[in-house]
Amino acid sequence: MKLLKTTATLALMAAGASYGSGAQAANICFAFQDLETEFWVAGHKAITTTLTEAGHTVIEKNANEDANKQLEQVRDCIAQGVDGIIVIPQDGESAVTIVNEAQAADTPIAIFNRPPTDLSKGIIVVADNATIAEAATDFVVEEALAKASADAKLNAVIVVGDLGDPNAVGRKDGFYAAINKHQDRFNVIEVASEWDAATALANLEAAVTANPKIDLMFTSSDFLFPTIRSVLEPRGMWNKSGEEGHIPLAGLDGDATACKLIKEGYVSATGVQDLYFEAESAMNAILKAIEDGNAQPNEVIPDPGFALTQANLAEREMDMWGCVLLSEGFLDQ
Repeated sequence: MKLLKTTATLALMAAGASYGSGAQAANICFAFQDLETEFWVAGHKAITTTLTEAGHTVIEKNANEDANKQLEQVRDCIAQGVDGIIVIPQDGESAVTIVNEAQAADTPIAIFNRPPTDLSKGIIVVADNATIAEAATDFVVEEALAKASADAKLNAVIVVGDLGDPNAVGRKDGFYAAINKHQDRFNVIEVASEWDAATALANLEAAVTANPKIDLMFTSSDFLFPTIRSVLEPRGMWNKSGEEGHIPLAGLDGDATACKLIKEGYVSATGVQDLYFEAESAMNAILKAIEDGNAQPNEVIPDPGFALTQANLAEREMDMWGCVLLSEGFLDQ
């Protein structure tokens, strides 16, 4: 399992020696909603392996995308007397309930990547989704405009995530921030995915059938690129940059599939969440709270992220966690 060892090593390098310096071994409950995307798999491994190698005990709880089950799992961790909790919540509202439960029991808690709708309690590590999405969309907007005649009206598609998730809301806002800089040039077609590939497939099939002229597309998560390909390719709409019929495509997350597609020329840009920074920040913050005896910490730690594009690929490829996994053969396993 070379991938797991390398991923853990990268996280340890990012975190330095802080996990083992001064703090006693802690019992950490790590409750996650599922491991259905590359981002969650890589984040899970970075956190669990790094904490374990630093001498801490990790109690894992997989809620399988059930918010009520996750709440019960967190309550069970609290009843066991864990020293701290790290959570990837199902959505923003359930995250508020979980944070309140933990703080009421004087158990420090950190929320990883998917923020609660109330940021006033707990340690919250979150990507600046709006800014990252805007940067990625800016790139494909300029690409689409450069290909079009000066007065042409263009069709822009956004595959929207589950809007109960603040991450999806931020990504949608960032997309529109980019589009609205040229709002007189674009018609926008929204495609609901609910973070579900089957839902995205059905809705995108319907959208492309009704509007076969697509000038750019943004997906709120890279994990949907295979779904997008399955819709576009049979219609002759899945082409590399520079080829006839190429559609500028952008996404967000920074996974290995997106890296591969950018290198191949099918995808123009993706917004990158700095997974290793986020994992490091969540672990450092929860262990510091435990060491300081701070049962009710409150800190929002932003991940500024960046956009990996066809233009900066040579310089920034290995800054993207998905490109690191790709170089390790992740997609070959």
